[in-house]
Amino acid sequence: MYEYQTKVAILDRMLGASPADIDKRQGSVTYDLLSPAAIELTQAYAELDNVLAFGFADTTYGAYLDMRAKEYGLTRKPAVKATGSLTFTGPDGTPIPRGTLASTGGDTPVYFVTTADATISGGSVTVAAEAQGGGVAGNVGAGAITTMIGDLVGIVAVSNAAHFEGGVDTESDASLKARYFERAFRPATSGNANQYRQWALEVPGVSDARVYPIWDGPGTVKVVLIDADKTAPDPSIVAAVDAHIRPIAPVGADVTVAGAAEVPVNVAAKVTLAAGTQLPDVQAQVASGVRDYLRTLAFADPLIRVTRVANVILDVPGVIDYADIRLNGGTANIAVGDGQVAVLGDVAVVTA
Repeated sequence: MYEYQTKVAILDRMLGASPADIDKRQGSVTYDLLSPAAIELTQAYAELDNVLAFGFADTTYGAYLDMRAKEYGLTRKPAVKATGSLTFTGPDGTPIPRGTLASTGGDTPVYFVTTADATISGGSVTVAAEAQGGGVAGNVGAGAITTMIGDLVGIVAVSNAAHFEGGVDTESDASLKARYFERAFRPATSGNANQYRQWALEVPGVSDARVYPIWDGPGTVKVVLIDADKTAPDPSIVAAVDAHIRPIAPVGADVTVAGAAEVPVNVAAKVTLAAGTQLPDVQAQVASGVRDYLRTLAFADPLIRVTRVANVILDVPGVIDYADIRLNGGTANIAVGDGQVAVLGDVAVVTA
């Protein structure tokens, strides 16, 4: 809007407003004194464009989006720490105090901290723990945590027999903006379906929800969830949504909260590869591409199309052609039911 407020335009106006009987040529005292002011005013006009952008939800971001969202009573969902347990092995009687640190090691370690006191007995002890920081980085697999931190280094060893889960990143601008427009365009009143959906979306880790009023008779409401990966959420997220909704639901409402039922989609195809192309690399890229495609369908489109999977395969570098694409053993499109979400199963790509 202010792109025409350049240094030249502003300086011309300032010179025009100056007395006519003074020297205003380039290099004159008047010209040189007004030029810095014109430059500063140009920058101020440029910032005014930003002010306009920051003031509208469609073009704002970050802290400015947070302020706009507060107008609708919305706050950005915080990061959630992954939880699990750590097993320490070493001499009997060795205390493992609350706050003991361990990590995954490597160049970018993820740190974990115990949340209870314990003492090694019988050569080992298993203690509840959580990631030191919130986010999906804490969702590590079994056996990933092997490095001790602190005074117990060299005395005890650490490992995790099961994966850590439940870690969620801070809500993105895109997600918060979507909830903002959801609140603006789909008004929630008196415990209607829109309100249950908005309540569910307020919980960290929930990316979408479907609400089924009167799903099992009068007064019943079912809320089905998917997580940020467009799959069934972790049980801890389902429990958090249930705990969030029950106290604020209308009196007498019988609420059921559940994760979406996952429908595995197995993909098989024969491909013709360009010279020098490695089949394992192609298979990995096909798996990644199909997974991304399935995410776009979650709670949006129930039909998994063979032609779209074919496009994913053809988009992989080094793939010249394909043949005999099968989804779950068949050649037809697959439809998922209401309340279900398609997830990637096995991927088998072979050369034609």
